[in-house]
Amino acid sequence: MVKPRLARLERIRTEPHAVQAELLEHLVHSARHTDWGRQHGYADGLSARELTQRVPVSSYEQLYPWIERVLRGEDDVLWPGRVQWFAKSSGTTNARSKYIPVTAQSLEDCHYRAGRDMVAVAQTLYPDAGVLRGKTLALGGTLGPNTFRPDDPASHIGDVSAVIMQNLPAWAESRRTPSLDVALLGEWEEKLERMARQVLTENVSCLAGVPTWMIVLLRRVSELAGGAPITEVWPNLRLFMHGAVAFGPYRELFRQLIPDERMRYLEIYNASEGYLAFQDQPDSQDLLLLLDHGIYYEFLPAEEVGKEYPRTLTLEEVEIGPSYALVISTNAGLWRYQIGDTVRFTSLAPYRIRIAGRTKHFLNAFGEEVVVENAEAAVAAAATATGALVRDYTAAPIYFGSGRESRGGHQWLIEFAQAPDDQNRFVQVLDETLRALNSDYDAKRYRDIALQPPVLTVATAGTFEQWLARKGKLGGQHKVPRLSNSRELLDELLS
Repeated sequence: MVKPRLARLERIRTEPHAVQAELLEHLVHSARHTDWGRQHGYADGLSARELTQRVPVSSYEQLYPWIERVLRGEDDVLWPGRVQWFAKSSGTTNARSKYIPVTAQSLEDCHYRAGRDMVAVAQTLYPDAGVLRGKTLALGGTLGPNTFRPDDPASHIGDVSAVIMQNLPAWAESRRTPSLDVALLGEWEEKLERMARQVLTENVSCLAGVPTWMIVLLRRVSELAGGAPITEVWPNLRLFMHGAVAFGPYRELFRQLIPDERMRYLEIYNASEGYLAFQDQPDSQDLLLLLDHGIYYEFLPAEEVGKEYPRTLTLEEVEIGPSYALVISTNAGLWRYQIGDTVRFTSLAPYRIRIAGRTKHFLNAFGEEVVVENAEAAVAAAATATGALVRDYTAAPIYFGSGRESRGGHQWLIEFAQAPDDQNRFVQVLDETLRALNSDYDAKRYRDIALQPPVLTVATAGTFEQWLARKGKLGGQHKVPRLSNSRELLDELLS
């Protein structure tokens, strides 16, 4: 099975434009009889240029009226048929969660195809690792009923990882651990404990998941093994396929937990909207853009972001260096959809990328996906509850330390014009509001398992103005970013 997969990937590398043109033709043809397709003239067949002329670039909020119809069970809205599965994620500005349709075609031709390709690449890059010698320990999220469709027990909403697991073919399920009933538990404390006890005696050769939760799980497995290093618990462990958050801050922790020079790490770029890219070279952070996996790509230059009618670039028009916001059309019925991520190209032959960030300032060091709108609302609520007046603020991650009890968190540096009457209450309301607004943050904060409560540091008067002046940005429209996914800015301000 490896050779056909590698041949498909080689065509992506050598004939990228032809592959994308064929895919766009297939997507448009497939959706020609949907409500969206009829409204936008898909029956005529659309070239890349015609697509940009007839179909608007859409944010989640703009596309939501169509998605809501799909959620409620209408057929043939954005993609043929009725969609039964929806991936839930944070990041929207006007609701606690986004609901992304997951069609049968996107599962098979995007997520599963890319997963098989990733395994083929891993076997090729590291033939002595025995990636398939044991089982893959896969961390998944949770699933629940589709509350928009209470009379349809077949429709579900959950984390994309849970949707993928629930629908895995038998051959793939047999190679995975823990059991599905444990993997999809909704109560995270019970889930991690049962998972650790179940996988303790398995022959695990590969890990797959978000670094944040994987650290918590591996620490517990080590504790159950009497403090033994993971290399003794699973002597055949050789690979961790990781994604969702930047891996750099976690690399040293994993080296401590898994002290084996034969351990390998491969990054994947798998989102609720689809499986977009993966690392196909050893010792490189560049990700191969997957062009034949149900996703047609356009790229939005920085100066076009936020415009009512932005001009996008095709794959042929991108350059190495600049950051581009991703716009995708998919076999899940997302049409010219702004995913919210930005990438930059490191190679054009083949097309390889690195994830540059988000189109808005955000905090996502642990998979919590806190956006500026969340932060603004939470700070305002905390200030109102404690009689405080906030002059300026910023927040950044507190990364996991090396100790077994160490947890991640957020540090908030706030300069007050009027201090809160109770700092503890300010932090409590800030935390509670973020949890109410953002389901991913709420999951990470559950019983302090992955994220500790926010840490408030009160800035002395003039701190932010001094920093702006030092950077030559005092006055005008310049301001300190509210959220940052690294500590560089915060540490500068603290110093």
